[in-house]
Amino acid sequence: MLLVAVLATPAAAINAPENSPGESLYRYGLLSSGQPVSGSREGNPPLSGADAACSNCHRRSGLGEVDGSIKIPPLGGPYLFHPRATSRDDLAIPYIDGMRIDRDPYTPDTLARAIREGLGVDGKPLNYLMPHYDLSDADMTALIDYLKGMRPLKARGVADSVVNFATIVTPDADPVKRRAMLAVLEQYFADQNAFAQAQTPKQLRSESMKSNAKRRWQLHVWALAGAPETWEDQLNRRLAQEPVYAVISGLGGKDWHPIHRFCEHAALPCIFPNLDLPVVAEHDIYSMYYSKGVLLEALLLAQQISADNKTRPVGRVVQVFRADDIGADAAAGLKGALAGSGIQTLERRLGNSGGNRLADLLRTMRLSDVLVMWLRPADLASLASIPARASGVFASGLMGGLEDAPVPVAWRPVTRLAYPAELPDKRLIGTEFALGWMGHHRVPVLDSRVQVDTYVACGLTMETLTRMQGSFNADYLVERMEGMLEHQLVSGYYPSLALAPNERFASKGGYIVHLATPAGTKVVPDTDWRVP
Repeated sequence: MLLVAVLATPAAAINAPENSPGESLYRYGLLSSGQPVSGSREGNPPLSGADAACSNCHRRSGLGEVDGSIKIPPLGGPYLFHPRATSRDDLAIPYIDGMRIDRDPYTPDTLARAIREGLGVDGKPLNYLMPHYDLSDADMTALIDYLKGMRPLKARGVADSVVNFATIVTPDADPVKRRAMLAVLEQYFADQNAFAQAQTPKQLRSESMKSNAKRRWQLHVWALAGAPETWEDQLNRRLAQEPVYAVISGLGGKDWHPIHRFCEHAALPCIFPNLDLPVVAEHDIYSMYYSKGVLLEALLLAQQISADNKTRPVGRVVQVFRADDIGADAAAGLKGALAGSGIQTLERRLGNSGGNRLADLLRTMRLSDVLVMWLRPADLASLASIPARASGVFASGLMGGLEDAPVPVAWRPVTRLAYPAELPDKRLIGTEFALGWMGHHRVPVLDSRVQVDTYVACGLTMETLTRMQGSFNADYLVERMEGMLEHQLVSGYYPSLALAPNERFASKGGYIVHLATPAGTKVVPDTDWRVP
């Protein structure tokens, strides 16, 4: 993970926002002059600008990173200047993996030497990964002042006895899915609080673990109202009234952009909300999503249509979607992905109600056309009375209900689904533990995917906070989740989940499948798992 972090940051300099000179140097690799900083390592090419930023290895939080035997120490002020200790329990700060407790504290002079010459406080060489920076006295002072001021131990929404979380629900969210998600969240929080109360000091190895384990979890349900342009103001008011540490799960409909923007501006981690249309923002930090949803489906379909076109030329790709649904965004994604391929795409927007125009539209299809349906189950079921007139038919698995999509029997031989999830018979490990937990607690299964994904988000949060050992820092939460995600056995509806540093979509691929004939829900893969 650590070496990937060094390489993952774009080589081009990032335009830093209005930061102090020390913060711009630490986070973006920019000197006070605006020029990129340079760093050198013996036997390796020099680094420059964003590639040389301290945050690549020591991370945005300043709390470092551990990757196997490679340990990058924390740089926040309390960690650089902590006095020598003989054991973890002697520390006045939470222990962080990678820190050395048995060294003298740095001074401004020894810290400047470490940055310029790669020598530790004891005069011994630091790890070979540590670059040597040729900084002016002014830039060095700015950087050290910034490091002194980094206080990674303070966290909004965390008190001695409680960690506050919010879950956000938009007004257009499906009411059944809302009940399903909240049933899991409420039960998981009750379980977590019962477990915390039952812990005894003998069961916990360190003071920081005792402090963390005894904190109860408090859930705040932030139900939005009105138009999307009002949501950020609503959320800012809620955050001021109810300070929270992170947003856990959540549920949206057509537009999640206001919530995404709010979390970025507030530096508030948003942990795997239930969305089929997430926000794609390359350099954003705080929102983590399971996948790109229907936008990923669009890429899978573009790949398959292009492959089909090589063996049997496609006449036109006709995309059908409802005006008030996420299919419009998915259709735009597929159109963009096919741009330059020579394949013509046409978009057909249906009204917002019932089956109006769908039957008439499908009867005008040419036999050489490829039909792509970004439609919900009710529309798919209505196809039973309409003959399939197209050389190929595709549908959204997410919008249609995955393996429960009600594709009529007559349409099944010609209809393929984009399927950005693990196949049903292969995801037992990923889902059965969560479903078994729901059965044990008598949580009604109202929407399996929403509830399993919500359970996974809760479990990952609990495991991450346990590993953080009381270091409640929002950036550190995101960073530790990145590192831990791929090691989780319960991956829900996905074959695996992983986030490299600065990645925000944990599942990157999917299948093209069809449903078995005669009628049934058996999913038959037409492709292997693909990452478009």
